[in-house]
Amino acid sequence: MSRAVFSAVIRGAHAFVNEAEDAWQKAVDEHGESAELAFPETAFALPIILALTGRKVETLADCEPVLKHCREDLLHEVPANRVWLPYLGHGLDAGAATMFAQEITCAVEYLNGYKPDDGYFGFLTDTSMRELGIQLVDGRMPGFAAVFGPAPDNAMAVKIIRELQKRNILIFPLANRDGRTMKQQLDEESIQTGWDTYIVPTGPRTRDAIFVLQWAQRVALTFGGLKPGSFQEILQYSRDRVFAFGITLGSIPDDWYATGAGAILMGYPVISDSADTPEVRPSGVTTYEAIVRETDYEQLVPTCIEIRGVKVKVEEIDIPVAFAAAFEGERVRREDMQVEFGGKEAHGIEYLRMVDMEDITDGTIEMVGEDIDGVEPGTAMNMGIEVLVAGREMQEDFEGILERQIHRYLNHATGVMHIGQRHLVWLRFSKAAYDQGFRLRHIGNILHAKLHDEYGKIADKVAVRVITDQSEIDKLLKTARVSFEARDARLAGLKDEEVDLFYSCTLCQTFAPNHVCVVSPERPGLCGAYSWLDCKAAYQISPEGCNQPIAKGRTISAQMGEWEAVNQFVYEHSNRAVEHYCQYSLMNNPMTSCGCFECIVAIVPEANGILIVNREHGGMTPVGMAFSTLAGMVGGGVQTPGFLGIGRLYILSEKFISYEGGFPRIIWMPKELKTEMQEQLHARAEAMGMPDLVDKIADETIATDGKTLVEFLERVGHPALTMESLLGVPGSRRD
Repeated sequence: MSRAVFSAVIRGAHAFVNEAEDAWQKAVDEHGESAELAFPETAFALPIILALTGRKVETLADCEPVLKHCREDLLHEVPANRVWLPYLGHGLDAGAATMFAQEITCAVEYLNGYKPDDGYFGFLTDTSMRELGIQLVDGRMPGFAAVFGPAPDNAMAVKIIRELQKRNILIFPLANRDGRTMKQQLDEESIQTGWDTYIVPTGPRTRDAIFVLQWAQRVALTFGGLKPGSFQEILQYSRDRVFAFGITLGSIPDDWYATGAGAILMGYPVISDSADTPEVRPSGVTTYEAIVRETDYEQLVPTCIEIRGVKVKVEEIDIPVAFAAAFEGERVRREDMQVEFGGKEAHGIEYLRMVDMEDITDGTIEMVGEDIDGVEPGTAMNMGIEVLVAGREMQEDFEGILERQIHRYLNHATGVMHIGQRHLVWLRFSKAAYDQGFRLRHIGNILHAKLHDEYGKIADKVAVRVITDQSEIDKLLKTARVSFEARDARLAGLKDEEVDLFYSCTLCQTFAPNHVCVVSPERPGLCGAYSWLDCKAAYQISPEGCNQPIAKGRTISAQMGEWEAVNQFVYEHSNRAVEHYCQYSLMNNPMTSCGCFECIVAIVPEANGILIVNREHGGMTPVGMAFSTLAGMVGGGVQTPGFLGIGRLYILSEKFISYEGGFPRIIWMPKELKTEMQEQLHARAEAMGMPDLVDKIADETIATDGKTLVEFLERVGHPALTMESLLGVPGSRRD
């Protein structure tokens, strides 16, 4: 064990605690001990302190016992040269003190009106964590990295970032060396940052690392369903399920060492590029080694992956540009564009259809018309993409599912931007991608490789036609429109009563071990990403995977959607935590939630109705809680009567909380959500014979408290006020 490492850790921790005490005392003198202390848009009051101690820090007064605990219990003396001490234990205590101190200092900064510098994110909200939850659990984002300091030069900064992106690792650049940051290096090289590109700079200071550690810790509280204060379980969950690590570039100062000790406490190793860094090889706190040197930049990222044990798959496709999910959020701006298809200036269509095995040769990529060699920058063109799939297990029902993947696959190529689907496609290639040799024919390489990779069970043969000839585009559009209309009618008309099997989705059990989604034709997965047909296809592809068929068995209650075999399946696959489950009820044994839900349904008792709030809405709701607070009640695989995580399309289903009356119970939703779904909501209301119902649903411009909401509902005559009491809907009724 290295005395030098933990001497630096303890020195750094003392400095952070001193800083926190000074900041806290100044804040008390200025604001008073009763001043509220909080980070924006989170249900967790100072997340690290809450998770590891169980203490809720909501005022400046609440900080005092935490600082006292740091000073008296967690800080130790720097070890003397000749005295052996259990360095690791003292170092981990110092790591905890560092995290608590950084959290208090940063919270005080927010109290004083702190705003992150331009391009930095600062505190990472609960919403950001939940938005990426599905990517964390389905493996698209296998882990994340905090990168301390700038690289030796800009080219090396880009190389490190690209190597992490190729592996779909979420990257948090932070800290500085002599005022120089990695974010500055990326900006100078025109590398786009933000959630969409998996590059999220939290801040230029060392203590901005606390925002990353908080983000990781809330994963355990949200998806793991763990209780604040159960520090052993939380630390074990973080080590075993949250695949994070740190990278330090250059020699490591004391403050980096102290922050790294906090990361190691949570099970996250640190990999350094400096030959002067002492290694800490024992495992236990971390899965493998705790501090490792890797001075070969060609091996830096692979070493990080190995030491943390992250399971990644680097995409290798025969195209001239990098390919990975981390590039999905890149945007090609007009000034950077070489050519575009569709959008406002042209037409674009994509269509995938099933064909017989003898009708195609696997791997055929055909250009119908001219490719884009020699095209002038800024050119707009018409284009069609036709994908032909043959397979012994392929079904017509799978066409739309595979077709929707075109959007995802093409966006994974760096320098390519794809928006829309069907006959409303908008595709752009950047000048950089064009200069590297990317052409239309490479679309075929991508689609052929990825459809075989992910859907090989049902796709035995794949061929692609990329079309720029206008007469052929017109023919494709005519054929495709007929198919699109038939698909919509088939999906819209499918009812739960018409199928013998529902499907499970336990994908999110990576983070929420007790959660089971039951997906039916009329109830999509709560993340919005999985429909019944999606799950059916997934089972065909991987019979041992997370989407399993569920026979209904004996009906217990058709009205509530309760079946004996479904109950048994949920019980067995929720670690025996959920005994009864009702598919169509809000109040009686509702579905559990993991944390990836698109929206939350919450009962508003005084109005006898329900509100629906989407995760993008950051404001208050009439129940006195914002989305982030409500999410803390709903997530983690627990049943919470009156509260439900859902996918937004479920709102339009005839089975939407149908046992409690369904759609007419909706009394409030954010204006943004209401506007976005306006046509669909009005169509649903019309179908129910209530054409003016949507106009009677309030939003935040009308009411954000219960009293004002009820007054509005009474004024417009909302039907929820005259329906059976939500609190009185019987739960013992059986058919």
